[in-house]
Amino acid sequence: MRQRKDVPGVDAKSLIKEAGRLLPDPARRQFLRGAASLGTLTLLTGCEIIDGDSAENTLRYVSRFNDRVQAALFNRSKLAPTYTEADITRPFPFNAYYDLDEAPVVDPATYKLGIAGLVQDKTPWTLERLYALPQLSQITRHVCVEGWSAIGSWQGALMSDFLQRIGADTRARYIHFICAEGYTETLDMPTLLHPQTQLTFKFDNEILPRAYGFPIKIRMPTKLGFKQPKYVVAMEVTNQDKGGYWSNQGYNWYSGL
Repeated sequence: MRQRKDVPGVDAKSLIKEAGRLLPDPARRQFLRGAASLGTLTLLTGCEIIDGDSAENTLRYVSRFNDRVQAALFNRSKLAPTYTEADITRPFPFNAYYDLDEAPVVDPATYKLGIAGLVQDKTPWTLERLYALPQLSQITRHVCVEGWSAIGSWQGALMSDFLQRIGADTRARYIHFICAEGYTETLDMPTLLHPQTQLTFKFDNEILPRAYGFPIKIRMPTKLGFKQPKYVVAMEVTNQDKGGYWSNQGYNWYSGL
């Protein structure tokens, strides 16, 4: 029988507690009720993490497991809560890894949204053409990984409708987004087909301000804020996970609510 080796410098109980914190409900409660050792993590992830070199490697395995659990639990017919005009957070906060005066400045006169990958029509879209799309309004909550949230009013085109218009292969697994400030993000197709996922052109019925991502923000009330690309300049429908700015630094890839 193989003898289990503990990870040097790691307290098993603390590690299990941290691993459980990463999981969504109800998986979190089920996990913490059943977790008694690092062997539980091995069972859940299918990886021999108890022989890992560090707690960081162990938690990376759990993070990937968390992504798989959240993706499996995602329901495209389940809507995020919506709110009233009276609930809108004013002023709505600016939040980024840079100061507002460093935010990208995009020229609306020359802007074109680049289209690539598994689509029939790769013609770039001008703002005039984008603004002519049928638009819907939603008042939903933005949830930040830092622990705060704010309610905003967003107007734009349904992503699912736009994908249909360009002849995107919605059997593809992902869409990779490129943004004006160098931020990138790969998002899963089921989330992008959700009926509340939006190509956002306006905030509070006014053209999207620079602070909130002009000219386009991908608004997904089913995901944490850092997953939502702003200043979008190009998108590619693909079967390859091309990573993203924050997920490449160790943040959870899926990060659903």
